[in-house]
Amino acid sequence: MRKCFIILVMFSAFALTACKEDEEEFSLAPVLSFVSISPESAGELVDPVEITINYYDEDGDLGENNAALKNLFVVDSRNEVTYEFRIQQLAPSGSTIPIEGSLTINIDPLVISDGSASQTASFIVYCKDRAGNLSNSVTTTEITISE
Repeated sequence: MRKCFIILVMFSAFALTACKEDEEEFSLAPVLSFVSISPESAGELVDPVEITINYYDEDGDLGENNAALKNLFVVDSRNEVTYEFRIQQLAPSGSTIPIEGSLTINIDPLVISDGSASQTASFIVYCKDRAGNLSNSVTTTEITISE
């Protein structure tokens, strides 16, 4: 009987350890993927730029109801200027449901920053969830900005 009890305790400990490993695989940070950027060729101070990304957040805490808080960031690779945006809250507070979808980011018309007649630019996009977890960063393909 004692031998069965010891085996049962060891099996239970093993089962709890296995559950702990699965829990660690649960990613709390949002995951982004790049979809598109347009236009491929933009007129300086004329054409706004539109970036589309997909997101996946396992625990559903991506987005914010407070309009003053920024949680989506787009970095211009030419000059490291960071544009800040807000993703609206996407799932109810207190829920821990996986969410996924796409976001479109609109950037005002750009200027050529090196004094040339045209310049290429790409952007790095990342976000932060309500718990403060930073997503991966995704880089857009290049666009050309022309006079």
